[in-house]
Amino acid sequence: MAWVFLVLAGFAEVGGVISLKLSEGFRKRKPTVASVLFGGASFYLLALSLQTLPIGTAYAVWTGIGSVGSVAVGMIFFRESKHWIRILFISFVLIGIVGLRFVSEGH
Repeated sequence: MAWVFLVLAGFAEVGGVISLKLSEGFRKRKPTVASVLFGGASFYLLALSLQTLPIGTAYAVWTGIGSVGSVAVGMIFFRESKHWIRILFISFVLIGIVGLRFVSEGH
């Protein structure tokens, strides 16, 4: 169950970052509230996963999901660069996340 919590925490982190972008520096109320709710959910779910998973693994996977997800959303919805080298390097992060899952204790 810890891995489920961790993946959900990573997705909530992506939701929080997207909401921050949409809040335009906390000037828009709904995205600002959403960023606080997503952020809270992300930390709560991360805390649940840390009851079982090693802190280094959990933190790396959580930030990795947040990074990969944020880059993907940026490319798809915010017209950010889709340069092949950018995709290559974000793929390395994704490979690291998957690798940590398989070499982690408690999987």
